[in-house]
Amino acid sequence: MSFYEDLVTQTQMNFERYYSVYAQGGAPYELAGPSALSYGEQIERLVREIDEAECVLVGGASGLSAAGGGDFYYGDTASFREHFGKFAKKYDIKGAFDGSFRKWETPEEKWAYLSTFLHTTQEAPVRTPYLDLDALLSGKDFFVLTTNQDTQFVKLYPEEKVSEIQGDHRFFQCARCCTDDTWDAVEPVRQMIEAQGDDTRIPTELIPRCPHCGGEAFPWVRGYGNFLQGKKYEDEYRKVSDWLAAHTDRRLLLLELGVGRITPMFIQEPFWNLTLSLPHARAGRRPHHAHVHPGAVLEPHALATACALRCRERSLRPAAGTNRRSRYGHRGRHRARARRCLRGGASP
Repeated sequence: MSFYEDLVTQTQMNFERYYSVYAQGGAPYELAGPSALSYGEQIERLVREIDEAECVLVGGASGLSAAGGGDFYYGDTASFREHFGKFAKKYDIKGAFDGSFRKWETPEEKWAYLSTFLHTTQEAPVRTPYLDLDALLSGKDFFVLTTNQDTQFVKLYPEEKVSEIQGDHRFFQCARCCTDDTWDAVEPVRQMIEAQGDDTRIPTELIPRCPHCGGEAFPWVRGYGNFLQGKKYEDEYRKVSDWLAAHTDRRLLLLELGVGRITPMFIQEPFWNLTLSLPHARAGRRPHHAHVHPGAVLEPHALATACALRCRERSLRPAAGTNRRSRYGHRGRHRARARRCLRGGASP
């Protein structure tokens, strides 16, 4: 078991031990109140912390995608109706996860829905908060740890810079976990989307099957299936563990973005533990003994303002492709956004 996986496991055990506290919205720690810093001071502090850090570990969760328009997971939002409207109308589904947990009458209907879900995230453009974050990190040595399965980070960065510890919508696994194998889901999903058209079912022959046992496949994701925790899973944890091992003695900033309290054992509380344990680590949520001080914790929508401030203060002009995959040409568009923020023409 790798270092970070062990840290998550220990935190999970703590979560289970104090579940009654967590279930009521609390934590088995004494938490400080809201930060005394103003919105602007929090942004200034974030920029200063990034500038002073030698390296940054980003912990990115669903709030990043939701802030960029991907807010269709938990409710009957406009974006949910846009992408899942035919299912919402016919089955009275209230959010993408609601449909994922539904007991479908036929596998043809289930896979029409699941393929729509997967296609929505597979084909989504890189959302604005991710572009803001990319510009904010320009010139820094960084790594990304994410619980998101929507492929936003791996559209932006090489896979060796990202650990997806809760799965990835681009892959299938055997629903029965008959073997330690994952395989491509993108092409089968494309075929299912094309075949269903405006209908809410797919042809039986397109139901994804395990190439080993012939049983039904399932997306390689944690949450609503038998999540395969094999070699690929271990590799995701190994990447972040190896990166941390190589940066233990450097001035490390742990940057938590879009993370809530539903599953604190994957990013939030391990980051608190790392901040206490590593000699030069700092965090947006900075623990001090038994207290946790929120400090400069910013919501994803503040990234554009922070990016603009850092660009202004340091006159950053990052070369195209410095951080991201070269096939994405968003740099120029992002610079224009930053200039609008500096002129006050874009809201945070």
